[in-house]
Amino acid sequence: MATECPACGPTGDGWSVCFHGFDPADEGRREALCTLGNGYQAVRGAAAAASAGGPHYPGTYAAGVYNRLVDTLGDRVVENESMVALPDWTWLRAGPDGTDVDPFAPAALLENRALLDLRHGVLTRLVRYVDAEGRRTALHERRLVHRTRRHVAATVTTVVAENWSGRLRVRSRIDGAVGNTGVARYRGLAAHHLHTERVDAPRPGTALLTTRTSQSDVRIAVAARTRVRPDGAAASVVRTGDAVGYDHVLDVSRGSAVRVETVVTLVTSRDVAIADPATTALDLLADAPDVPALLEEQAVSWRHVWRRFRFDLAGTGVPDAPDTARDLRLGLFHVLQAVSLHALDVDAGVPARGLHGEAYRGHVFWDELFVLPVLTLRMPEVTRALLHYRVRRLDAARRAARATGRRGAMFPWQSGSDGREESQSLHLNPLSGRWLPDVSALQKHVGLAVAYNVWHYVQATGDRDFLAAHGAEVMLEVARYLAELSELDPERGRYRIRGVMGPDEFSTRYPGADSPGVDDNTYTTVMAVWLWRRARECLDLIPVRRRDELLEQLGLTDRELRSWADRTRRSYVPIRPDGVLEQFEGASALPELDWEHYRRRYGDLQRLDRILEAEGRSVDDYQVTKQADVLMLFYLLSTDELRELLHGLGYRLPADAVRRTIDHHLARTVHGSTLSSLVHAWVLARAHREDALDHFRRAVRSDLADVQGGTTAEGVHLGAMAGSVDLLQRCFAGVEVRDGALWFNPHWPRDSGRLSFEIRYRDLVVDVRVRGREVLVRAACGPGDPITVRCGAARRILRPGGSVRLRARPGAPEGEPGRGLWPPVGGAHGPGPRGRVPTPWWRPVVEFRPWRRRPR
Repeated sequence: MATECPACGPTGDGWSVCFHGFDPADEGRREALCTLGNGYQAVRGAAAAASAGGPHYPGTYAAGVYNRLVDTLGDRVVENESMVALPDWTWLRAGPDGTDVDPFAPAALLENRALLDLRHGVLTRLVRYVDAEGRRTALHERRLVHRTRRHVAATVTTVVAENWSGRLRVRSRIDGAVGNTGVARYRGLAAHHLHTERVDAPRPGTALLTTRTSQSDVRIAVAARTRVRPDGAAASVVRTGDAVGYDHVLDVSRGSAVRVETVVTLVTSRDVAIADPATTALDLLADAPDVPALLEEQAVSWRHVWRRFRFDLAGTGVPDAPDTARDLRLGLFHVLQAVSLHALDVDAGVPARGLHGEAYRGHVFWDELFVLPVLTLRMPEVTRALLHYRVRRLDAARRAARATGRRGAMFPWQSGSDGREESQSLHLNPLSGRWLPDVSALQKHVGLAVAYNVWHYVQATGDRDFLAAHGAEVMLEVARYLAELSELDPERGRYRIRGVMGPDEFSTRYPGADSPGVDDNTYTTVMAVWLWRRARECLDLIPVRRRDELLEQLGLTDRELRSWADRTRRSYVPIRPDGVLEQFEGASALPELDWEHYRRRYGDLQRLDRILEAEGRSVDDYQVTKQADVLMLFYLLSTDELRELLHGLGYRLPADAVRRTIDHHLARTVHGSTLSSLVHAWVLARAHREDALDHFRRAVRSDLADVQGGTTAEGVHLGAMAGSVDLLQRCFAGVEVRDGALWFNPHWPRDSGRLSFEIRYRDLVVDVRVRGREVLVRAACGPGDPITVRCGAARRILRPGGSVRLRARPGAPEGEPGRGLWPPVGGAHGPGPRGRVPTPWWRPVVEFRPWRRRPR
């Protein structure tokens, strides 16, 4: 039900998020959630009147702008690359002349409200304060970062002298003396990346600051145009070594209003089609219209975006449907502020925490695995541009593999400017104060995520040109590296991948082991088998001439391809006799943690690793999982795909293996990642979809509720935000793109009404409406080829302007009516004696056959 906010109007429309009051401990979360961006740049939602430090952290960032700094920790020299905090242009103070009051001081602040308008991409804020003489001043601010004019941002502030008359002073600054101090645990390390080069006022009312990063040598220019209405204010330029701006002074009467408009342009030397950042910033500023015109353009741009990313929960029986819809849009809003069409010529990936803060130093992890599927089915051109971030770093991944004595491509767990491994070598445990070795770079599954994203993009778009030019090479090189990582164990007659880390991140080594890593991580092995199968298919999809060239260029022989095929039949997966898929070899032999004791003592166990280390123990010694690991397989793969992979390996599991596997891992997971809650919601929804909406709701609210207790202040979690949308489309609607068809397996709780959204498959825009086990699919009119739509055994052809209605059979999993994931099969639960693999009852639909060159 809509509620009335006295300052902001109705907030129950599902399109706005409103914050009231001031809580210093919570201000960081609000600033992150009120961030505005356009995929090129982003500005945190700190109030203009707030000074950096304490509860506030103003921050401006540009995609792909990184810099390295060096620290000495004891006898260790540590180098970290960070996404750079750029000059702050948002600072503005206004009040009676001769006073310098911090509006957020406890004795001064009267009112603080902020409204984030998701529909138009505008942040509105009201700050009211009183000075020592009792004079009350109000600042009404509206801020935008322009969605289509990538370099442009703007703010308009109305200053009201509520109960006084006299001289008003308005001060605005571009501040270059900023540092990366937004994450508490990094504050003891080097933080200042910029050297100011020029502070200037080249035109009346215009300020310019240019700076340069200390190591990466990126030049940044920020230009600002400030106008004060009514006219007649006396303006003076203020310059310091690292700041430039204006002071405006004018006479005001009680209750009168003064309007301050600031339009800003930000340009870096990484931009294309520029000669010089400063010149371009000034030219773009001169060309930019005033704020009202920018607001109109902003509204049109966001209207176009929201058409593509429409999700309709209105009129459903979902509890708190308007709030759920708003939270869903909030997640999409922040995803679309971190990535956009500007990625087409900006060399940047998908930072795990967006452009919203400095957590993880702005690095790119595997979170794109959760983000890109949502983009691919709506803005495939953005996905293609983001995939090029990985393509450009393929040579760096090859060098990393060669450094380990292997061929292929080893993509880094953390990536930044140039594709080298950016994972920190040491990390701080705030509970113990100790710096500890960090071995997270052993997560080799990041390359699998890259390959999966390439394949999903090609399946959804049919873009064989990208596959031929770039995608196949990436997939083959990742497959080659994993094959060389996989070695034959003659005792078992199986290939094994040893010394790695899975997605869990807690299990880094065996108890008492001298070297880090665990063996046979199930997720890594099964996804490697998936990739070795896809390798043959991607070769079949590209033109023969390009196939010949690629095989010759890579030196990829028939013998090597046959070895990959052998691994799809003889890789080792640790499976217990009761059918539970273990996280890694020997995981179930570890002792159980005294969960009751630790929950009673500490309550929140999300960072159990820090708790145990502070006690002199290690999570490596127990059956404890930080986040979804084995269960990620259920998130990425359909029932059919997972069954094919395991049965192709010769594993025969009991009928209740899925339930046992889910129960086993769920009971030992502390959900130390927002992605974990998302994946577990997904997995539970597969088995109990009628009861899954509560899990979905928690996943959607993970940042708004700050479920990790303070981490949202350091930047939002893009993977969880995008994944919540993916939960609707792939889990509840059962959307899949594979085998040249658009698949559905609808299962939306019937008493929740109708779920509807829009996607783009190949070149056809498709409207999807799900109710219970039924789906109505309508194609937009216009040009485009017919597509194949499938649901279970049903197969339909959908043409532009047409529609099809499909219904899943009750109890049927994806793609095969009436059969469970693990059909009861007699025989062993795994490999036979001394590694002999039982002949599976199942035979792959597409058998992996090494491709042979045709005679010339």
